[in-house]
Amino acid sequence: MGDSKQNRPKARLPRGFRDRSQSEIAVERAVLETVRRVYESYGFQPLETPAFEYTDALGKFLPDVDRPNEGVFSLQDDDGQWLSLRYDLTAPLARYVAANFQNLTKPFRRYQTGPVWRNEKPGPGRFREFLQFDADTVGSASPSADAELLMMLSDALEALGLKGSYIIKLNSRKLLDTVMDGAAIAAGQRGTVLRAMDKFDRLGEAGVRALLGEGRKDESGDFTKGAGLSGDQATQIMELLAAKAGRYQDVPAMQELLAIKTIVEQCGYGDDRIQIDTSIIRGLDYYTGPVFEAQLTFPVQNEAGETVVFGSVAGGGRYDDLVARFTGQQVPATGVSIGVSRLISALSSRGLAANPEPLVVVTVMDKADAASSFKMVAELRAAGLKAEAYVGNGKFGDQMKYADRRGAAIAVIEGGDEKAKGEVTLKDLALGAELAKSVESRAAWTANRQAQVAVKRADLIAEIKKLLGRS
Repeated sequence: MGDSKQNRPKARLPRGFRDRSQSEIAVERAVLETVRRVYESYGFQPLETPAFEYTDALGKFLPDVDRPNEGVFSLQDDDGQWLSLRYDLTAPLARYVAANFQNLTKPFRRYQTGPVWRNEKPGPGRFREFLQFDADTVGSASPSADAELLMMLSDALEALGLKGSYIIKLNSRKLLDTVMDGAAIAAGQRGTVLRAMDKFDRLGEAGVRALLGEGRKDESGDFTKGAGLSGDQATQIMELLAAKAGRYQDVPAMQELLAIKTIVEQCGYGDDRIQIDTSIIRGLDYYTGPVFEAQLTFPVQNEAGETVVFGSVAGGGRYDDLVARFTGQQVPATGVSIGVSRLISALSSRGLAANPEPLVVVTVMDKADAASSFKMVAELRAAGLKAEAYVGNGKFGDQMKYADRRGAAIAVIEGGDEKAKGEVTLKDLALGAELAKSVESRAAWTANRQAQVAVKRADLIAEIKKLLGRS
């Protein structure tokens, strides 16, 4: 006797996670390959690290230092040690560099892509698992290392078709520290201040002021405790968010930013692509110098149906305490991270996303001779086409419905009559769908055979490629 109905698990996704379809995966592959080519053209090399790290290795990289186990997903190993799914790709890099420091060529330049996990409150477009694409240079304190990352990120965005639709903004954590020192903001408050400032684009002046003060209640009624700044302290922070770069011209941190800006300008990257903006604040605590953010500038509709600017798709900065936590030796480092899922959403909204390769479905008219259909499929694949033979038990009509639902571009039909003539019938499903929209009745559609053609069996490959070119 089988399990009772009460004991059956419910088919449900964990909150904050999602399944992804063929079309999204195809776009993701195309995006990753494009970015990879750009990064490797700059001489960056790939690195892979495991999903789990020892929790103590994440250390200051955790999102919430007051609740270190609440920002990550953790489990206890059989030897009693705590492991956590990586929160980003920077902490694993820190551990890797520290463990292999003596054998690495410095500066060490690597890129890495992979999923990261954050045990945070999910919301519209905000998931607990998402993909990042990072590039980092470890072992160089030169402004040229930061400048190179900015230019490389610019090249990657333009390779994806976003030329003229983005701006990379540059600021410095040292500049922020100078302002916070002047406002006498205590060390224990600064992490909360950073996270509040980083929400300026999303929450606006009123929302950030609330988070700098006593706190803020969001639309769901959840309350976020604020930094507890005085009104005067909060005003000095808000002045930085609203300021233009010229106000801080004499601050040493600004001179460092100007050195980076000079390099990129001399290489042809002007203010239309890379510019200094003192309102850019990266929320993580580990940044120690220049920080930067790539923002897409075109309008989109948000969940409320409002027209807004798309916003950030990548960010990063300098974090010179990367390795010191493990070895006690400070090693300069700078890096940038692309939020791949968000970037794909942007590309899709602009019609720039790649489509899956077109599929050819070969029908099986004679179940006793299915092997001939598989031989035809093998021939198509050898010619570089994506093809499959029907393996179900359906009749011809069911097979055509299957091909439609699979999103196939072409169905190949070889019945007894076709085989006797040395022919096959090609049904252009993509064209047929368009024609079906424009006719008034099924009878008219049946009479219109433009989307179906009989071709010589020997010309199968050439004719299919011709049809795919037309589609």
